[in-house]
Amino acid sequence: MLELLAPAGSPEAVTAAVQAGADAVYLGYGDFNARRNAKNFSLEELAAAVSYCHVRGAKVFLTLNTLVSDRELPAAARTAAEAAEAGVDAVLIQDLGVLRMLRQVAPRLAVHGSTQLTVHSLDGVRRCAELGMARVVLSTARLTRTFVFYYITFALSRPFFKTLQIPLSSGSYSPASREALD
Repeated sequence: MLELLAPAGSPEAVTAAVQAGADAVYLGYGDFNARRNAKNFSLEELAAAVSYCHVRGAKVFLTLNTLVSDRELPAAARTAAEAAEAGVDAVLIQDLGVLRMLRQVAPRLAVHGSTQLTVHSLDGVRRCAELGMARVVLSTARLTRTFVFYYITFALSRPFFKTLQIPLSSGSYSPASREALD
């Protein structure tokens, strides 16, 4: 199944993305996301975005994808708990310490590996699946057609691994080279 996932840096961007056909949006809330240059969302705006998306059949993924120090972990846990309470569908992470924290504060919340996690090998994908991640956004650093082929083969053979996101903007893979995967 193909999924259209769009970034949403503001409530207006959420509306535009969903009206344009996005199946899911990812957005920032709080201080622990790599979308700091975006407007990001207040808790009220986050709850409204989740409601808007869910009514229209779209999902909302929270970016909690920065490295978090031990001192910052309690605040990150509050952010995650608030987002889970607001109804986000998943959290994108970079820091494996955040993964452990999420299992404690929001155990039913799906976790996706962010591109900042820099997974670029089949072993990395396997490890993320073993850690319970439902999705990995691959790093574009070493993305080649061969890697894409193995990633897709692995993901399709694992029912527990729901999706593997491949950044198509990478110079190493383009729709024109897709026939190598068919």
